[in-house]
Amino acid sequence: MSVLKGFEKVWQGKQDTISDKIKRSLGREKPLRYRMAMASYKIRSMVSRIEVFIERMKERDRILFERVVDALMVKDTARATMYANEVAELRKVVKQLLTVQIALEQITLRLETVQEIGDVMVALGPVLGIVKELRSTLRGLLPEIGIELAEVEDMLRDTVLEAGEVLGGGGYDVIASPEARKILQEAQVIAEQKMKEKFPELPSIPTAPSEAKSAEAQH
Repeated sequence: MSVLKGFEKVWQGKQDTISDKIKRSLGREKPLRYRMAMASYKIRSMVSRIEVFIERMKERDRILFERVVDALMVKDTARATMYANEVAELRKVVKQLLTVQIALEQITLRLETVQEIGDVMVALGPVLGIVKELRSTLRGLLPEIGIELAEVEDMLRDTVLEAGEVLGGGGYDVIASPEARKILQEAQVIAEQKMKEKFPELPSIPTAPSEAKSAEAQH
């Protein structure tokens, strides 16, 4: 009974002693529910900013796509190939960002569930695994958001460890679990589908004559 009361205290943020009030005023102690709400807010902000970045890249893709078409119309295969390669690289980045965005949206849903039922240790284990993967991806794409996600990861990790101490369950394995991998795989499938919806398929580019054939023609 005392264990449950202790968890309720850190979950709801009920502070009884003067020491508790001082710690909270200094920002050294936050109720778990508050941390969940703050993490959700930060992640929703990241999702919105990633969406803006994707829209910019979508416009860049449109411009490059038109250049591919224009080059093919004048039978400039070399230039068409160059622009097509740029489009392909850009779309790889967009697909990665879409995957991150979708996975982050899944995380916010999980955090909202945690706020409702308070099942911190079970619910947040997979979330930490996902966040760790996404942070690595963002490091090379959007470093600023990657840093912010690392801060969220630290916040959630502390929450899990604190909940474990209160409940007497010890630490929780925050390494990517099968559930975390499943969520990431589902995000990748959805991202693939969105790519087909958002971006037109590149036209086929005629294969340029090989250097060997060109050399034979010169002889």
